[in-house]
Amino acid sequence: MMKVILGISGSIAAYKAALLTRLLIRQGASVQALMTDSAADFISPLTISTLSKQPVFSNIRSETGWNNHVELGLWADAFLVAPATANTLAKMANGLCDNILSAVFLSARCPVFVAPAMDVDMWHHPATQQNIHRLAAMGVHIIPVGHGELASGLTGEGRMAEPEEIVTYLTAYFAKKKDLAGKKALVTAGPTYEHLDPVRFIGNHSTGKMGISVAESLAERGAMVTLVLGPTTQNTDHPGVKTVKVMSAQQMYDACTAVFAETDIVVLSAAVADYRPATFSETKIKKKDDEMQIELAKTIDIAATLGSQKKPGQLLVGFALETNNEAANAQSKLERKNLDLIVLNSLRDVGAGFGHDTNKITLIFRNGTIEPFELKSKKAVAEDIVEAVVRLSNKSTMQAT
Repeated sequence: MMKVILGISGSIAAYKAALLTRLLIRQGASVQALMTDSAADFISPLTISTLSKQPVFSNIRSETGWNNHVELGLWADAFLVAPATANTLAKMANGLCDNILSAVFLSARCPVFVAPAMDVDMWHHPATQQNIHRLAAMGVHIIPVGHGELASGLTGEGRMAEPEEIVTYLTAYFAKKKDLAGKKALVTAGPTYEHLDPVRFIGNHSTGKMGISVAESLAERGAMVTLVLGPTTQNTDHPGVKTVKVMSAQQMYDACTAVFAETDIVVLSAAVADYRPATFSETKIKKKDDEMQIELAKTIDIAATLGSQKKPGQLLVGFALETNNEAANAQSKLERKNLDLIVLNSLRDVGAGFGHDTNKITLIFRNGTIEPFELKSKKAVAEDIVEAVVRLSNKSTMQAT
């Protein structure tokens, strides 16, 4: 049974929350409703409580005790705010926390959906649109507004989606989550460290956040995922992800080749060192001269090696982090390494690259199709990448049959 938190804020569209609650219950969901103080001016908490068969929470503290917003955020499979007023959207986008709805939002680990509801001028105001874009960048799913007659008497965009449309949106989202069931996936993430001596190494600034998000997204869609993770403080506790920790490029290669033959989908997001010290000193190298020269040797090219071994039906996805001639360099890498898809991001884009919680990507497919995306959270970016992988996987399956 799906567990849904329904957040209701103060809009005339709040009356639709009664039908929305009933439809969710009919779908087999367990619904816990939250209401802002102003929402109660439009619909009675008793109505929602009767339909949901659960008490409605309007405050962190009530007569029955403490309504633990952290526990609520962990309990839910989905957090739906409908209607979501301009005021509530602004609070969510800016991390304000002055009611139970916003408190639970800041504690939620589940997917979050908002169904905006407001007048046409409020919807199109730059501040509202900025908040919408900010929420989308955080990974919040924006259910499109409708066009029609509004409470003000004006006609335009801003109507909350109808309850049936909202339930269809949620159903479609969760239905697609297992479309990779039975598939085996391999993801690499993080940096590699190539040691010069017991103290020093050649490495890079990768944190592994992007690759971990991809691994989790693949697992959420039903794939059995092996994550080969370089040295990083980041980790995942997703039950569908088996993590193999490595240090060097050679160790990452060995871990990949151990499972590659039985893998359907490979996403190589790790920032693997291109070179390693030619020799390793068993003891710390002491400072002697003003200059020091280090002889380097090439590391094994994991993407090119796996690309040369790729069998029909296997999908190979690579990453290209570029600083100049981005598209041309990425296209060349895709062809040289026999990739099916390459994910391009540029260090010239603000908020993209190492260390950020956001990323801005362009997907380049083997057939020449190019799909650019706006700046988003790495979780949302991972979902875009996996969605492309699903399309390629379905196409590959159809061609095989």
